[in-house]
Amino acid sequence: MIDWDDVRYFLAVARGGSVRGAAARMGVNHATVLRRVAQLEERLGVQMFEKLPAGYRLTAAGEEVLELAEQMEASSHQLEARVFGRDQGVRGLLRVTLTPVIATHLLMPDFAEFARLHPDIEMDILSSGELANLTNREADVAIRVVYDRKTLPLNLHGLKGPELFGGVYMSQDRLTAWRAGAPDPLRWIVISAHDVPNWASEGEVRTAEVPFRVSDAEAQLAVVRQGLGITPLPCFVGDADPLLVRVPGTALHLYGTLWLLTQGEARKTKRVRLFTEFVSRRLATYAPLLAGLSTSRD
Repeated sequence: MIDWDDVRYFLAVARGGSVRGAAARMGVNHATVLRRVAQLEERLGVQMFEKLPAGYRLTAAGEEVLELAEQMEASSHQLEARVFGRDQGVRGLLRVTLTPVIATHLLMPDFAEFARLHPDIEMDILSSGELANLTNREADVAIRVVYDRKTLPLNLHGLKGPELFGGVYMSQDRLTAWRAGAPDPLRWIVISAHDVPNWASEGEVRTAEVPFRVSDAEAQLAVVRQGLGITPLPCFVGDADPLLVRVPGTALHLYGTLWLLTQGEARKTKRVRLFTEFVSRRLATYAPLLAGLSTSRD
């Protein structure tokens, strides 16, 4: 009988093209990956990889094994999801994925309150820019900003939340200095992965041609507080910060709609239902803040 764990290691190498990458993904050492793949090759009686200078390439036999291995993986995920969906207890692990900004500046107090209400639920908050795969059970609930509903995968169940708007902000002190005629040029502050938006020239305040780039949202917020320039922020971040003000003459821009997403049988568990209903109610109360119509969570 084929060991499913051996198949998992085979898939990791096949998808990443290297033993080193597979080892990092599986959280094991290089030798373990080689041993597991060798065990599967011995069991099947075929060589599945050709080692090249650039990495590992599937042989013709390996290509056939890959197709069947992916079917095994899909069946395994379906089995796990179905069993998980029958669990109606409020004890156990609940994994939630969302962006760091929404976690830190909006929902973390609510997550803490939910944990206090349900002390037997183990919360695992995955605040990252990477999108966790709900189908592969990398998370149980995803809180995402979706601009176009049609882009949501059909296998996901969604609770629609409020619309999220953003504005353009600068520090209050820097605006005062600009109005007083301060000669220092203002920079447009952007996160490295993004370009200066085409609406950056709107408003009364003009920026220098040379932008200032940072790697993450927290650094972006720290820099704009220092008065270096102007930057786009979600309204729930910019409006709630006493050091910041909206840049005069600029309009709000729609980022998208917040959605609470779950998948398949997982959404039927009691702890997932309790959490999504709880957060959905909280998001509804934050609608004015998210739309740029309020500066308070209350």
